[in-house]
Amino acid sequence: MSPNPHADPHAGHGHDGHAVAELPHASLRDYAIGFVLSVILTAIPFWLVIARPLDVGPTVALVMTFAVVQIIVHMIYFLHMTPKAEGGWSLTSLVFTIIVVIIMLSGSLWVMYHLNTNMMPTPHDMSQMP
Repeated sequence: MSPNPHADPHAGHGHDGHAVAELPHASLRDYAIGFVLSVILTAIPFWLVIARPLDVGPTVALVMTFAVVQIIVHMIYFLHMTPKAEGGWSLTSLVFTIIVVIIMLSGSLWVMYHLNTNMMPTPHDMSQMP
């Protein structure tokens, strides 16, 4: 194979001439960075829960924030999901999946809230009515 990919008309193609997907290349340095970030993003929430330096509300918010950041770190450093990977299709499918989950979750919560609000009163509730 020639060192210049533009010189070989079949570079990046399989034996039958079809394009072959290029796998992202990761180095040991990338995995080490991902590992260290994962350990830090796990240790801080553990400390927040064990030491309880904050009230419950801020602690829950911070733990959830660290969880989201850790998901992003895993996707970048271990799953190699970048806009360049697989022509951007893996990132596009992830965004579509997140949108669908948000629509389903918010729709379900909306329906459950309105079902609870519009429930007929029980006999116990009716005894307290004027």
